Amino acid sequence: MQRILAITGLTWKAAFRFRLFVVVAVLLLAAVIGLPILIKDDGTARGFTQILLTYTLTVITALLGLSTLWLACGTLARDIEECQMQMVAVKPIARWQIWLGKWLGLLSLNAALLALAGGSVYVLLQWRATRLPEAEQRILRNEVLLSRGTARPASINAELEAETDRRLQEKLKQGGVANLDVIRLRKELREQVKAEFQLVPSDAYRIWEVPLGSALHSLAGKPLTLRIKFNAANGSSSGTFTGLWQVGIPDKQKVWRSEPMSLAPDTFHEFEVPPDLFAADGVLTIAFMNPNTTVLLFPLEDGIEVLYPEGGFLLNFVRGLGIIFCWMALLAALGLAAASFLSLPVAAFFSLAVLTLVFSTGTLSTVIEEGSIFGWDSEASKYTSSPVDIVIVPAFKGLLAVINLAKEFSPVDALSTGRAISWTEMAQAFLQIVVLLGSPLAALGIYTFHRRELAAVQGPQ
Repeated sequence: MQRILAITGLTWKAAFRFRLFVVVAVLLLAAVIGLPILIKDDGTARGFTQILLTYTLTVITALLGLSTLWLACGTLARDIEECQMQMVAVKPIARWQIWLGKWLGLLSLNAALLALAGGSVYVLLQWRATRLPEAEQRILRNEVLLSRGTARPASINAELEAETDRRLQEKLKQGGVANLDVIRLRKELREQVKAEFQLVPSDAYRIWEVPLGSALHSLAGKPLTLRIKFNAANGSSSGTFTGLWQVGIPDKQKVWRSEPMSLAPDTFHEFEVPPDLFAADGVLTIAFMNPNTTVLLFPLEDGIEVLYPEGGFLLNFVRGLGIIFCWMALLAALGLAAASFLSLPVAAFFSLAVLTLVFSTGTLSTVIEEGSIFGWDSEASKYTSSPVDIVIVPAFKGLLAVINLAKEFSPVDALSTGRAISWTEMAQAFLQIVVLLGSPLAALGIYTFHRRELAAVQGPQ
C-alpha cells in the first residue's frame, strides 16, 4: 500500500505541475459563483433552486469529466513518452501498483475538487435563499430543499402488450402482411395502443391509482404533492388548458377537489393535496376531468407522479455528489486504460470519442426502434433495410445496454426537483458504474500496461 500511495502522491504532483488542479478549481468556483448571477430566475423558490442546482452541477460535472480524462491520459502517457516511467518501473514496484496508484490519485483529486465545488454550491444556495421573500423561503424549506420520494401508477405493460398482440392477430388474419413486416407492424400497433392508454378525450375523465407502497406508514398527516405533465393535440388561444382534479375516495367522504386550473402543456406542474386521502391499502386515487375541446395526452412515463417527504436536503445532496464521483471514477479508468497502450494525443482522442458515443444514445435508440441504420424511405413509404442491419442493430442494442448502466442515474435532475436519492440507489450506482463498467477497463488497462515494452518507447530527440 505504501508503494501505491507513493504513486498517488506523484499523481498529485503532476496535477500541480500541469497547473490543472488550480485551473480547474478556479473554473469550478467561477462557474458556481458566476452562473447564478448571469442566469436570472423567476424569483420563486422552485425557479431559484432549479436554476442554481441544474446549471452549476451540470457545469461541474462537465469540467471535472474533461479534466479527469485529460489528466488520466496525460499522467500515464506523458510519463511513458518522456521516459520517466522507465525510471519508476525498474524500482521494486509492480506495474499494477503503478496503474492503481495513478487511479487512486485521480480519485482523490476529484474528491477534493468535487467537495470544493459541492460545498460552494451548498453555501451559495443557503445564502441566496435568505434573499428570497419570506413566503418563498417557507416554500423553499418545506417543499423544495428536501428529499422527496416518488410513487407512480402501477405499470400497464401487461395490458398494453396483450392489446397489441390481439390487434396484431386481427391484422394477420386479414392477410397481406409479409413475414419481414410483422415486427415493424407490431411496433406501429404498440405505439397506437400506447397513445390510446395516454389520451383523455374532450369532456371525458381519466382515473389513475397510485400505490404508495412502504411509505404509507410514514405519511399520516402529511400533505402530498402531485406532479403532472401533459401534451395537447392542438394549441389554444391562451396557450393553456383548463384542468379539474379530484384526489381521494368519494364514497368514504375522503376527497379533495381542485378549482379549475389553467395549465400549460409540455411542462411539469406541481400542486399540493391534503393529507390522508389514500385508502387503507395505501392506494391514492387520482381523477382528471378534461373540459377542453382538445384531446390531452398524459405520458405513461412521467405524466402522473406523487411526491412525498422522505428526508432532508443535505444528505440527499451528498448522495447526488457521490453518484457524480462514481462517474469520475469511470472516466479516470477509461483515460488510464487508453493511455496504457496509446500515445497522449491518440489516447485523448479515443477517450473523447467514447464520451461522444455515450451522448449519442438518442441515435442508437432510433436505429434500434426502426430496426435499420438507413431510416425511413419516403419514396417507398417504408423503412430501408440491408444485410448490415443484422450485425449493426444487435451491436447497438448491446452498446446501449452497457451505456445505460451509467446513464440511468440522474442526480442533477433529482436534486433540482427535490427527489430522493436513496442509499440503495447510490450503492447501485457504485456497483454498475465503478464495478461493472470500471473494473473491466481497469483490468484491460493493467494488462496492456503490464505487457507494454517501455524500453522501446523513446522520448523526443
